[in-house]
Amino acid sequence: MLKIFDCIRDVTPLTVLVRTLIAFLCGGAVGMERSYKNRPAGIRTHILVCIGAMIASMTGVYLAVNRQFPTDLSRLGAQVVSGLGFIGAGTILVTRKKRIKGLTTAAGLWVTGIIGLAIGSGFYEGGIFTAVCVILVEILFADTGNRLRKQVEYHIRLGYQDKSALDSVLRACKDNRFAISNLQVTGTNDQGQPGYIALISLRSRRFMTIEALMKHISQSSGVLSAEQTEI
Repeated sequence: MLKIFDCIRDVTPLTVLVRTLIAFLCGGAVGMERSYKNRPAGIRTHILVCIGAMIASMTGVYLAVNRQFPTDLSRLGAQVVSGLGFIGAGTILVTRKKRIKGLTTAAGLWVTGIIGLAIGSGFYEGGIFTAVCVILVEILFADTGNRLRKQVEYHIRLGYQDKSALDSVLRACKDNRFAISNLQVTGTNDQGQPGYIALISLRSRRFMTIEALMKHISQSSGVLSAEQTEI
């Protein structure tokens, strides 16, 4: 532990002021990056979360140490961690393209609350160092996920009558280095003719395109229709 903080670890009016100020600065530093990127939870939200968690942690310490109440020091902190999950859930959105946004903001709010708990308990080193790490992660790794080459997922709607046609299509997918992530089959009875509809989800193992595979599938015997779908 850093000895510079030893004089302000007990709960006194001075430490209340110091911890509130540190929580304000740490929460504001993390929230500033989110505000700059126009995220739902900005600098004010992060400051409030950090200060609220700090005073909850300090209250638990005060009741147990200063007032000698028979209370659990970690109980208030545990409730704060649970409550932060509800706040973070409000920042997570699912777009029309089935993409999830807001996970980083939700995680940032959760970590900011933990930082406040650490500061409120007098663990200044952990709170400050964690805040610095969070800021570095949000700034330095902001575009890393977009730069990484990801496997594209394709969805095929396949219509057929003979069950052997599905086996042939699945074999063709594997031969072309496509991994089958999901398969749903339903029965149909169009114009009195029994048939089947299969929804196949694929991922390319070698970043191959699906055009050649679709051409091969459409020419397979027993296949009535084959088309790409969004879901």
